[in-house]
Amino acid sequence: MSFQDRTLTCRDCGQQFTFTAGEQEFYQARGFDNEPTRCPDCRRARKQSGGGRERSSDGGGYAGAPRGYERGGDRPQRQMYAAVCSQCGKDTQVPFQPRGDKPVYCSDCFESVRAGRGY
Repeated sequence: MSFQDRTLTCRDCGQQFTFTAGEQEFYQARGFDNEPTRCPDCRRARKQSGGGRERSSDGGGYAGAPRGYERGGDRPQRQMYAAVCSQCGKDTQVPFQPRGDKPVYCSDCFESVRAGRGY
């Protein structure tokens, strides 16, 4: 398929911008069905302002965002579990529920064990 540069009008500022043949090829390769509706400057400004998403009323994230997602973050907040390090005996927090069948390490001991294994 041969692409040619196309002139589009930005829905935010009303300015015309070029949707290049290379951009069209990229969009098709990624499976994007829609062409851009904003010029590069307006897309950049929208991205920097948080994408225009509404904040939830409790201040904990964006309205409609999956539970646990932090403001502006891409990952959900991890649940941490209390544990005792199997190597040094220090109280620690780990991002998984300890089951008792495997050792659990604090971050310092984990790094030393990890270094010893060559990871």
